[in-house]
Amino acid sequence: MVATRTQRPRNVDAGRAAAILYGDWGTSKAYVIGLAFAVGGYSSFWLIAPMCLLTALVGLNYIVICRHYPDGGGVYASVRHRSEIISIVGAFLLIADYIVTAAISALSAFQYLGVAHPEVFAGAAIAVIGAANYFGPKHTGGLALLISLPTVVVVVVLGVFCVPHLGEAVFSLQPLHGGFLDNWNGFVGIVLALSGVEAIANATGVMKLNPDSKATRPSVSRTSTPAIVAVMLEVCVFTALFGLAMHALGGLQISNGDVNAPGREGVRDYLLRYLAEVFIGGSLGPLAGQLAGWAVSVVFGLLLLSAVNTAIVDLIAIQFLMSRDGEVPQSFQRLNGFGVPTLGMVLATIVPLSLVLLVKDMAGLANLYAVGVVGAIATNLGATSTDQKLPLTSRERTLMFCTFLVMLAIEISLLFDKPDARAFAFTVLAVGLILRGLASERAQKKARTQLADAAAAEPSPVPARLAAPHAGTPELPSCQPLLCAVRGVGRTLDFAIDEARESGRPLHLLFVREQQVLAEGDQSRRWQDDAEACEIFRYAKRTLGNLPLTPCYAVSDSPAKTIVDVAATLGASHLILGVPRRSALLTFLRGNIIRQVCKTLPEEIHLLVYA
Repeated sequence: MVATRTQRPRNVDAGRAAAILYGDWGTSKAYVIGLAFAVGGYSSFWLIAPMCLLTALVGLNYIVICRHYPDGGGVYASVRHRSEIISIVGAFLLIADYIVTAAISALSAFQYLGVAHPEVFAGAAIAVIGAANYFGPKHTGGLALLISLPTVVVVVVLGVFCVPHLGEAVFSLQPLHGGFLDNWNGFVGIVLALSGVEAIANATGVMKLNPDSKATRPSVSRTSTPAIVAVMLEVCVFTALFGLAMHALGGLQISNGDVNAPGREGVRDYLLRYLAEVFIGGSLGPLAGQLAGWAVSVVFGLLLLSAVNTAIVDLIAIQFLMSRDGEVPQSFQRLNGFGVPTLGMVLATIVPLSLVLLVKDMAGLANLYAVGVVGAIATNLGATSTDQKLPLTSRERTLMFCTFLVMLAIEISLLFDKPDARAFAFTVLAVGLILRGLASERAQKKARTQLADAAAAEPSPVPARLAAPHAGTPELPSCQPLLCAVRGVGRTLDFAIDEARESGRPLHLLFVREQQVLAEGDQSRRWQDDAEACEIFRYAKRTLGNLPLTPCYAVSDSPAKTIVDVAATLGASHLILGVPRRSALLTFLRGNIIRQVCKTLPEEIHLLVYA
C-alpha cells in the first residue's frame, strides 16, 4: 500500500480571506446603526464610536493570534492545549454565536429586501442553504469575493454622499442621557460588530503560506494580516461614518424599541437603505434615491445570505471536530456520500431556522447574539494572553490581556442584564455538556469492552505491519505505472485493469474518501477501516490475479488536488478518471473534478477520461 498524507489545501489568498471575513464582520453595519439609534436616539454616535474602537482592538489582537496559530486559531483549537474544559465552553459559546449569526443575518437580509413576514423568508432561506450544504458546496471564498466587491462599491458611494451631511449631523448630535450604568448597558447591547474574527482565525489552516515559510513551520501572516486590516478599517470607518451621518436624518422617533421616520414606520432594521434614499435622493432626485435604496438592499441582502452559509458551514465543521476529539457523540462523524456530516448539517440548519421563526425580531436576536461571540472572543484572548509558551511581545500580551478584561466585563454584563441571552447561552452550554457526558460514557463502555475482549482472547503473535495486497507477486516492472482514481466498482475500474494487462504496466489504484472537514486523526486512517475502499481493492485484486496492484488511500477535502499530488508523487505515466454521473445541479454545487484535475496536472502525465 502507498501511504499518502493528506493535508488541507492552502489555497485561500488574502483577497478571499478578506471576503470570507467581510461576509460576517462587514454585515454588522447593516443592522447595528439602527439598533444603536433605537437605544440612544440622537446621542447614539457616542455608543457607536467606542464600539468601533473595541472592534479595532479585537482585530489587532486577532492579527497576533492568526500569526501564532497558522493551523487554526479559533477558540476551540487555540485553547485546547491549555484546558479541555475551557476549550469546550468556548466552543459552545462559539456555536451559540454561529446559530444566532445565521438567524440574524437571514432575517436582516429580508428586512432590507422589504418583504412581508421576513422571518418566514429567512427560515426558508436557511432551509435552502442548509440543504445545499448536503452536497458540500465549495469555493465559498470565491463566492464571498464576488458578493463582497459590489457591496464595498455601494458602501463607498453611500459614504461619499454622507460626507456633505456630517456638519448637520454634528449639529444634531446630543450628549448621552442617564448615568454610566444606563449608557454601559446601551453600549453592551449593540456590541454586534465583532463576529467574524473567529471565522478567519479558524481559516488560517487553509490560507496560503508566506513565501519564506515551510510546511514544517508554517506562517500565514502575509495572508491573514492584510485581510484583517482591510476589513477592520472598512468596518470601523464606515460604521462610524454611517452612525454619525444618520443624525442628519430629521424627524426620527423611537417607538416601542423601533425607529420611525417621517412618512415611514419601522426603519430600524434597514436604516442604511433609508439613508441612501434620503441622501442620494436629495442630491440626484427621487428616482436615483429609490434606485440607490434598492442597490443597498440587494447587495447587503446577498452578503447577509452569504454570512448565513458561512455560519452553517462553521457550525458543521466545529461539531465534526468536537466529535473526532470525543467531546460529542460519534454520530456527528457520520458522513453522507458527499463527505458532509449529516447530523451536524441537520442541526446547523434546523436550530437557526427554528430560532428565527420563534424570535422574529432583530432586537430579540441581537439580545441573544452578543453572549456567544463575546464569550468566545474573551476566552480566546484570555487563554492566549496568559500562555507563557507563546512568544508574544510584552506590548502584544498587555494589549491582549486588557482587551480580554473589557470583553469579560461585557460578557458579565450581558449575563446579568440580559435574561434571554443568559438563558440561551446556558441552554447551549447545558446541551453541549450533556452531549459531552454521553460521548464520555460511550467511550468508557467501549474501552471496557475492548479490554474484556483482549483479556479473553488467546495470545497471538504481533501481526506484521500492513503488507500490500500484491505481496508475493512478481516484482513491479520498472516502467512508469498507471494511476486510476475511482469511487466504486464499475466500468472505469475494468478499463484500467484491461489497460494494465495489455501494457504490462503496474496499476496504482487510488480511492479518495472525500470529507468536507478534516480532523487530525484523518491523516492516519487506513483503507482497511473503510468498507467501500475494501470492496474496490479486493475486487481489483481478484480480477488482476498475479498482476501487480498497489492500493492508494487518502482522506481529503479536496479530491482533485489529492489525485494530482498522488499522480505526481508516483511518477504515473497516465491518470485514468471516469466521467461522474451527476446532474447539472450537482456539478454546479460541487464543481467538475475532471476540470479541476486538468488545471493542475503536470504536462508529462497523460489524462485518460473513460466515458
